[in-house]
Amino acid sequence: MKVKRCGIHGYHEHLGIDSDKISFFWALESEEEDARQVSYRVVVAGSPDGTAPEIANFPGEHLTVLWDSGKVSSSDQRNISCEPKKGFFSASFHYWQVTVWDQHGNACAGPLNEFFAAYPRSSGMLPPYSMNQTYMPHTSLIFRTWFEDEPNRWKGVWIGDRGDKPIYLRKSLHLEQKPVRAVVFASGLGHFNFVCNGDPSARNGHVLDPGWTNYHRTVQFVAYDVSDILRQGENVLGAHVGNGFYAGDQGADRFFWPAYEDNTYVRYGNELCFYAELHLFYGDGRRETITTGPDWKVRKSATTLANIYSSETTDFRSYPQGWDSPGFREEDDSHGGGWKLVTPVTGPRGKLKYQSQPPVTLHETFEPVSRKTLQPGTVSFDLGQNASTMVKIELLGPAGSEVKVRFSETVDEAGRVLMPDPLFKAFEQDRGDGLETWEPEFCFTSARYIQVEGVTLEADDGSGLPVVRSLVGQHVSSAARRLGHVKTDKEDVNALINMCYWSFASNLFSYHTDCPQIEKFGWLEVTHLLAPATQYIRDMESLYTKILDDILDAQEPNGLVPTMAPEMRYMCGPLHDTITWGGAIALLPEILRYYYGATDVFARAFTPCVRYMEYLHTKERDGGLIEHGLGDWGRDIAFGNNQANIETAVYYKCLRNVQMMAKELGRPEEESRFQLWADRIYATYNERLLVTGGAQHPYAFYTSRDQLGSVDRNMVAQAVALQFGLVPADHKSDVERAFLEACSDAGNRIEAGEIGLKYLWNTLADLERPDIVLEMARQQEHPSYMRFIRLGETTLNEFWQDACRSKCHDMLGTIYEWFYAAVLGLKPETEAYRTWTVRPPLSSEFQYVEGRVDCPYGEINITFDRRASDGDKQRIKMEVSVPMSTTAFLLLPNDDSSVDAVRQQSDGLGNKRNLKGKRVSLGPGRWDLVLHP
Repeated sequence: MKVKRCGIHGYHEHLGIDSDKISFFWALESEEEDARQVSYRVVVAGSPDGTAPEIANFPGEHLTVLWDSGKVSSSDQRNISCEPKKGFFSASFHYWQVTVWDQHGNACAGPLNEFFAAYPRSSGMLPPYSMNQTYMPHTSLIFRTWFEDEPNRWKGVWIGDRGDKPIYLRKSLHLEQKPVRAVVFASGLGHFNFVCNGDPSARNGHVLDPGWTNYHRTVQFVAYDVSDILRQGENVLGAHVGNGFYAGDQGADRFFWPAYEDNTYVRYGNELCFYAELHLFYGDGRRETITTGPDWKVRKSATTLANIYSSETTDFRSYPQGWDSPGFREEDDSHGGGWKLVTPVTGPRGKLKYQSQPPVTLHETFEPVSRKTLQPGTVSFDLGQNASTMVKIELLGPAGSEVKVRFSETVDEAGRVLMPDPLFKAFEQDRGDGLETWEPEFCFTSARYIQVEGVTLEADDGSGLPVVRSLVGQHVSSAARRLGHVKTDKEDVNALINMCYWSFASNLFSYHTDCPQIEKFGWLEVTHLLAPATQYIRDMESLYTKILDDILDAQEPNGLVPTMAPEMRYMCGPLHDTITWGGAIALLPEILRYYYGATDVFARAFTPCVRYMEYLHTKERDGGLIEHGLGDWGRDIAFGNNQANIETAVYYKCLRNVQMMAKELGRPEEESRFQLWADRIYATYNERLLVTGGAQHPYAFYTSRDQLGSVDRNMVAQAVALQFGLVPADHKSDVERAFLEACSDAGNRIEAGEIGLKYLWNTLADLERPDIVLEMARQQEHPSYMRFIRLGETTLNEFWQDACRSKCHDMLGTIYEWFYAAVLGLKPETEAYRTWTVRPPLSSEFQYVEGRVDCPYGEINITFDRRASDGDKQRIKMEVSVPMSTTAFLLLPNDDSSVDAVRQQSDGLGNKRNLKGKRVSLGPGRWDLVLHP
């Protein structure tokens, strides 16, 4: 047995942890089927001088043991809470290690793990010089007690040039000796690119740092390890800072969302700013801290416009070559020059908090599948795949040449890009002389087609225009760990799976949006609607933990949770107040618990959840119904379908979740309160919406109240009641019948918007009706997934429309969950996949399915194959890999179903057995199965 993977819940990187309470996890592996952990011990030690310990001596005498769990008799491997009595050392390295014992008493030590703490006791505080000393000379009096706690406080200064256009900032520093370790804390608003000694690895592959937040309440800082980059002698630290959403810049003619309506976007701040601390650790035990301050230098950037909606203007003739490297002299910069001492600035209002979610990084590179000249000087490129993209272009041409780069998700008949809005103007730059390579630093978009104006494809065509040497699309997305894939023997289904994947991956950044192009907003409904789907392909724990913090920041004084977080603009009416969006505050904690076994968010989310429930209580109608929101948004676009069904069901689920959190937190009075509250909503739901008596149909069913005074029976009303556990047991078979008849009456066409769609697929999965799912998906006309594919789309459109303003929306992608849960057949049964089920798709048209998911305890692999025959009988084979510490249950149709099972062993010999029943248990290991259903 050995420790395969370990980490800290809610943190993707571990270089700036700013909390004195963290939770550990680990995963194990073993060749033995019955291997199990029976006890564990975790030790955490700190090293104030920054020197690393010897692994063999951990936690050696030269370290201070801060926390020791002792030997704990438990099989728990997740959510192991650690809270040292005196906290962690500020701005210091820490080391932790887990040791586990198996059932035979054998001990196994995991690797030595490292994390670097920031200022845990000051995480919620502003840097001390956040107020401009020029007009606030008494700041030192305000912060007197703050200054007295030197080791545990922020030490730097927010700096800038008091302007709102992109800037370069730098500091040259001389080091007498090379440090053993060096860590930088930094933040720049709106976004910044950290630089150190001209080494592109300094920013660790990040783009668009820091994450977008409500900057009035929270500002994220990022940590970088520059131990291998700094050297003895001259070194350079710096940053290139652009606008982002912090100080959005529309320019004279560029798109910015509020241009559509009433310009309600209000900047968070009007001055771009930067903050940094460099912590140096030397071999002799000394440490040194270098911070931003009035001795840093600043000048305007060669990028004169940085518009987050994918528009930058750059003049390469004014680029200060080598500004981020040693040896550069500010006084020699004649290209626009103007290096001057920075100004300490007020900075943002928000408190500094570590960027705990995965950073945004570049992933796949898309080479054009075709290129052509549309007219002299205008060329176009087809990348073959629509995706969130940062274009990279290499040009060779004379100085002063103006080049415009435009993008689009679609083109007209002539091949010209169709911009999503007349004001949407993409990248625009003036080139320097010779060979130049350009890619945006402060913006991104969704694009398949790239149109470049003012260039040529041929060097010898006599035009004198710059020549495009190369152009690629660089997929930009969250660095969340990739977990799985699924593939079938049906090409149209595989195309749909691929379409959903790229729609999801293109909408995950430091928040989860529903489109990376025309809106870019943090709409909240996708977080919970798509969480079961996204968790099959990405590790969403730390990203959704951060989004929950965004929600807490966005909550209003009366308890209302708005439809988006962070809020970029103020919406109104149901676009601001809808439970299927705002309910994410109570739905995400349960998602984190169920899929990742993490409950550390419960304590801080509980009271805000209670406040939101109390706000919704004031919105109840007819004894407990909620029906003031968007209903089933996306069906006929916006007509409030099934408001009472959907919104009251989500209300009920939120109440049950708050009841669950109260129990977990040991608050019995609150648990009882919310149990009674939820029971009341359950009763009201059935009193108002359940129709019995047989006057309309010979079975019980749910009506929508869409038309008061009349009774309808639609598929969404039945599906929602079934999926939220609102159907009384004696009516369940009736409601299932009503659901199937509603589907049949509709000709098995989709009659659902983005909210109801999820519960439609889940109900069809429960009833094992893959035929209906595929018939719905394959309709010739909308609503239809396959129509998108037949029209050549590679990502999902915003609505069921051919000509749609946005063609990379993920909100219709809830069918993706069905492919894993009902086709691959994989579903978690208990928290974090401790037990999980696999139901082979015996009643489907699929002859072959393969897939994998790297769950919290290890990798699950499943293959289903019935293409072979054994005489006159079809031979159904499966391969299943079960991670250690989990148990799989193979679900078969009959009590007399059987399985010939062989557990593969490292010696090549199989352990054969015959297993029978409807629920067959499979222990850890690799299994070859032959099914006799």
